[in-house]
Amino acid sequence: MIIPEYLQAGDTVAIAAPARKISREEIAPAVAMLQKQGFNVLYDERLFAEHHQFAGDETTRAGYFQDLLDNPTVKAIWCARGGYGSARIIDRLDFSHFQQKPKWICGYSDVTVFHSHINKNLDIATLHATMPINIQTGCDNNATRSLLSALKGEPLTYEITAHPFNRPAEFEAPVVGGNLSMLYSLLGSPSDVDTTGKVLFIEDLDEYLYHIDRMMTNLERNGKLQNLAALIVGHLSDMHDNSIPYGKNAEEIVAEHCASYSFPVLFGFPAGHEADNRALRMGCPLKCSLQSHKITLYN
Repeated sequence: MIIPEYLQAGDTVAIAAPARKISREEIAPAVAMLQKQGFNVLYDERLFAEHHQFAGDETTRAGYFQDLLDNPTVKAIWCARGGYGSARIIDRLDFSHFQQKPKWICGYSDVTVFHSHINKNLDIATLHATMPINIQTGCDNNATRSLLSALKGEPLTYEITAHPFNRPAEFEAPVVGGNLSMLYSLLGSPSDVDTTGKVLFIEDLDEYLYHIDRMMTNLERNGKLQNLAALIVGHLSDMHDNSIPYGKNAEEIVAEHCASYSFPVLFGFPAGHEADNRALRMGCPLKCSLQSHKITLYN
């Protein structure tokens, strides 16, 4: 696994919008936060392009992202928000310059497309973390602190609280994954996640319960659970049910799909579509330590 250079004061962080559109006002708190940390912030007017719900058409979004990939002064590309659209440009991008001089690609949700594609095809680490759309003026919370710690190369340490579906055990393996819906949509594509010998992390938002079962069933049928080192489950937020109840909640559905396997399972990891969205260096080792009934993850 290739680790991009960690950031120091004076380095440049670029803001990109590969999916849904973003406004200047929406990124202003994030820009101020980065500048307060001593970073230079780079973006141009293409960041605020609009094409229906997208941040410009595919040519605009891909062209802008390509320029950031190729810019030797940029040390990290922080995706402004998720939504939908990264899968529509991923195959337009040329990663040859990026491969020669890697930089951190940061974000979550729809940015799972980049995490999966880059980790699988280029073996380069990326950063699953909060995004500019989530940053508020004067905000100093766990999500923002962990993003900055990850970019600076500081250790990431998380304690996991007890959960009735947990199957704790010690492990150490590279972590992959991200948003479950995006992983499901990438199956069979060049960006399909490789889970063999890996820790799979999943989270999701605003799905029907039977959709969670459909996606977990498809991951299982595609062999994505067969050779896992472990499964880490983040926030499964704002789920919906039908008029005829499905009969299980989202966590019960995930646990059911893990029942026939022996890999460790940990629920309640603080990452996903909620305010407490801690950073994970994707592709890098995630180590689980058990001491005195305390579960600690190191990344």
